[in-house]
Amino acid sequence: MIAERGGEQVLLVDDNPTNLQVLFKTLEGSGYRLLAARDGEAALKIARKAKPSLILLDVMMPGIDGFQVCEALKGDPETEDIAIIFLSALTDSQSKVHGLALGGVDYIAKPFQSDEVLARVRTHIKIHRLERALAARNVELEDENLSILNAVEEGIIGLDEEGRVSSINRQALALIAWPESDVLGEPLKSLNLFAASEPVSAGIEALINEGVPLRRGFVDLHPRHSSKPIPVSLSGAPRQGGAVLVWRDVREWLSSQEALRTAREELESQRQHLAHIERLSTGGEMAAGIAHEVNQPLTAVVNYARVCQRLLTAPAGLDTAKIHDVLEKITTQAERASAVIQRMRTFVKKPVGGRQILNVNELLAEVVALAEVDSRTHGVEIHFSSQSISHPIQADEVQIQQVALNLLRNAIEASAANESIKGVRLDTFESGVLVGFSVTDWGKGLDPEIEKQLFAPFVSSKEGGMGIGLSVSQSIIQAHGGDISYRANPEGGAIFTCEFPAHQD
Repeated sequence: MIAERGGEQVLLVDDNPTNLQVLFKTLEGSGYRLLAARDGEAALKIARKAKPSLILLDVMMPGIDGFQVCEALKGDPETEDIAIIFLSALTDSQSKVHGLALGGVDYIAKPFQSDEVLARVRTHIKIHRLERALAARNVELEDENLSILNAVEEGIIGLDEEGRVSSINRQALALIAWPESDVLGEPLKSLNLFAASEPVSAGIEALINEGVPLRRGFVDLHPRHSSKPIPVSLSGAPRQGGAVLVWRDVREWLSSQEALRTAREELESQRQHLAHIERLSTGGEMAAGIAHEVNQPLTAVVNYARVCQRLLTAPAGLDTAKIHDVLEKITTQAERASAVIQRMRTFVKKPVGGRQILNVNELLAEVVALAEVDSRTHGVEIHFSSQSISHPIQADEVQIQQVALNLLRNAIEASAANESIKGVRLDTFESGVLVGFSVTDWGKGLDPEIEKQLFAPFVSSKEGGMGIGLSVSQSIIQAHGGDISYRANPEGGAIFTCEFPAHQD
């Protein structure tokens, strides 16, 4: 798939069609020529043929994953200069460090923000253009180049074959706080700009001595007479008779990232609050059925207790065997009532915030138990088919149960309106690196107008419904790096599917 536009080529790689579409819409009209691939093998073929300036690369893909694609491209002299920005739901530092170590220039966590993606693409395309232009310059044009380089925002240093500074622009001088007369002609390593990082120093040595391009994410630059380092993005390219280093002060960017992180935390807090309100609403709707469920075993407890009283006062004397049997029945019924109440207490509580490694089949078995109240009230049977699943998921147990219960209750209510009730079906599945479940009903299905805005807030097909259940469910699933989708049941009704990244040991 190609968007016919001029300018720099950007390759978008993601096995999820929805993510590809979002990326296309984000970058469409930005002046770049967009290419797309849905797996690692296709990405390698397109990259080797088209040699794009930048690749937005999904990490978790079937077959060849994003890390393997990056490693293959960086190992090929024809494609090693392509800038790679990883896109992934893996937000742990180990994954980020691994991606940057393979040669990636940046790492964007899913779910991503369109403005953030566009800003980062523009930044790295700009750096790529500078590197390409600088690598092609001739030594005889240094004076002219310097006047041009002084007009850009990046700090740029030219190095000769011995690693001595041959040119430097004003932005670089301002950042390192050295006078130009003390820098020109001096070995770069004598300035101790990156002395605290052996990998960076080694990378610069490889750039100067072997012509190996340098691409680093964020590194610390140490100005003269200052104990406080400055974070910069650093890259380097070989040129005839030496090399060029380019860095950019990212303090402002990091500050904006911190503000963005704070905003995301606030958004997550609000999302959890809304999810809790939805759980309380669900609990209220189920209250009558729960009361009935609890009343039955409590009534049995009362009756068995009266039987015990009669046995204790029987003229024929104590029948310990019968008394023991009745007490066992009292215990069973009391535990039944307690289980119903405990399940509901667990469901309506606020999550503690931590995600756990969970077995999907065990998680949904609890949901089926919760939904039994609605199942009996509406006379709709739940058919739970738990498939063999080899990988767990990392998730908030209460939140995922909330999503599953919401979908099950919707399915039960939809099926109850159908006189030829087939019940509802809950299936688990594992597909590649994804684990999930689907809920199927045989109701009347959804109105086409409702389908168009199905996951929008305050849109409901139920009379008197708040219209936040599916919207909250979508936000919960996406916050877990997963996806929720709907399709019509060919036999009538609806099928909702939720999928999550499988947790890799």
